[in-house]
Amino acid sequence: MGLDDRVITRAIIERYTEKLLSCLEIDVAVVGAGPAGIVAAHDLALAGRRVVVFERKLSIGGGMWGGGMMFNEIVVQADAKRILDAFGIRCREFAEGYYTADSIECVTGLGHKAVQAGATFLNLVTVEDVALRDDRLTGIVINWTAVEMGGLHVDPLSVATRYVIDCTGHDTDVVRMVEGRADRGGRPLLTPSGKIEGQGPLWADRAERTTIENTREVYPGLYVAGMSANATWGSFRMGPIFGGMLLSGEKVARLVAARLEECP
Repeated sequence: MGLDDRVITRAIIERYTEKLLSCLEIDVAVVGAGPAGIVAAHDLALAGRRVVVFERKLSIGGGMWGGGMMFNEIVVQADAKRILDAFGIRCREFAEGYYTADSIECVTGLGHKAVQAGATFLNLVTVEDVALRDDRLTGIVINWTAVEMGGLHVDPLSVATRYVIDCTGHDTDVVRMVEGRADRGGRPLLTPSGKIEGQGPLWADRAERTTIENTREVYPGLYVAGMSANATWGSFRMGPIFGGMLLSGEKVARLVAARLEECP
């Protein structure tokens, strides 16, 4: 049987439209498909929650792809090795308490398991604004990344969500949007200054520990995880060690799942 180009085109349009329509009213929007975001989406999907990951770039994985300075190996500490084990990702001990893994296997392994668990990924989609109601984050505003890159005047669409997890890394994109609305329908952040505290220089030991501590709610309905957590709450960056990212994704999923259980 020959192939019909019209059928191929129709299949893509119809299937993607089905997917997009199913993402307009969800339990959790994860913004940013780095390691913390992928793990969070995986765990929430396994808990039966409708979770969608919005990634502005073509590929998922955040900074994990490039390892350290384009050496595509990553390091995880002993505490986080069990997460790689659970995802079926191979790692090798380098020294006591230090394990290495191939960054390509990590990204593809995490992503595969998350999709199989039921999480939906929408890549090339940018979150350009937020919806606030009664001092709470209630939705996100999305557009195609190409529209943003092209500087085109094209109106966005909205997604209703019960919770948002900012996993956008150093940029803290969603938190910045909320911070900018503090005097226009919003309130200050839950940080000491009421604003983004900013990230410090590289200090892996401190950063890895505080990434977990700073994984929490920063505004009603908005949580931060991964590097976004440290940048929001004013801690350090960690460089090419990713255990804290994985553990942060696990923690934020647990926190959000508990909140959803409280108000089904």
